[in-house]
Amino acid sequence: MSDEAAEPAARLKAYEGRAAAVAGVGKDPVNEPMIRHWCEAMGDTNAAYTGPDAVAPPTMLQAWTMGGLSGHEGRSDAYDELLGLLDEAGCTSVVATDCEQEYLRPLRPGDEITFDAVIESVSERKTTKLGTGHFVTTRMDVRANGEPAGTHRFRILKYAPARPKSKAARPRPVVNRDNAGFWEGVGRHQLLIQRCGGCGTLRFPWLPGCGACGSPEWDTVEASGDGTVYSYVVMHHPPFPAFDPPYAVGLIELAEGVRIVSNVIGVPYDKVRIGMPVRLRFERYDEELVLPVFRAGAEGGR
Repeated sequence: MSDEAAEPAARLKAYEGRAAAVAGVGKDPVNEPMIRHWCEAMGDTNAAYTGPDAVAPPTMLQAWTMGGLSGHEGRSDAYDELLGLLDEAGCTSVVATDCEQEYLRPLRPGDEITFDAVIESVSERKTTKLGTGHFVTTRMDVRANGEPAGTHRFRILKYAPARPKSKAARPRPVVNRDNAGFWEGVGRHQLLIQRCGGCGTLRFPWLPGCGACGSPEWDTVEASGDGTVYSYVVMHHPPFPAFDPPYAVGLIELAEGVRIVSNVIGVPYDKVRIGMPVRLRFERYDEELVLPVFRAGAEGGR
């Protein structure tokens, strides 16, 4: 590493271990309405999340700490300083890459949430398909009524966007042993939904076991292709050469009752609406890649 590169890298590393938030307080206690909204959005009907003995879904851990548009009073200056240094270094774009959570005890309605956060690590300069930059990881320790409740690690990439020499290929889906059958069906222009062999519950995305009864047995049913827009977002950033923003990404509720995330096509992105009828279509992006999308305002097609 050159002396010029070593000095900025050392400045970034100096932020490791510094506080990102101190004595943060959740804006709302754990509460039933937020649990209900979360479960409805996720399609999670687990009985543990309703009734007098309800607990919050564990994956809501971060939700109780989010500050909204106004932020948190406990946030420190160190994190903003770090991001400012990265901006000065040309890393002006940001994308969330992953998170890790550890659960220490269930959260129940009425629990008051407090937390502290620390800048856990700043990586060396890395080159990715998006561009060159640094991975920044923060660790948040969450407490409920003063007791340790869980740990949330959140990682972003602050990067300088790459300038592509040519049109980039569409990213490939991650295919593993749990979802290989789904992608094989897509290759045949079939949208397959898992059906539990124990209780008959339909589920999507594909999972190795049933969330309702726990059975590992399953078969599949083919979706009819009819659906409605349950929710949607319009993607503007980060720019990526394989895509042409802005475009609409919808949470589509299929006629069978399960939901799938996919692009909404056939209408301008700003004309997509919740409740809009859509129809399944299989779109070919190159010689190898076919993806299920949903067309509004016209017949679908296979």
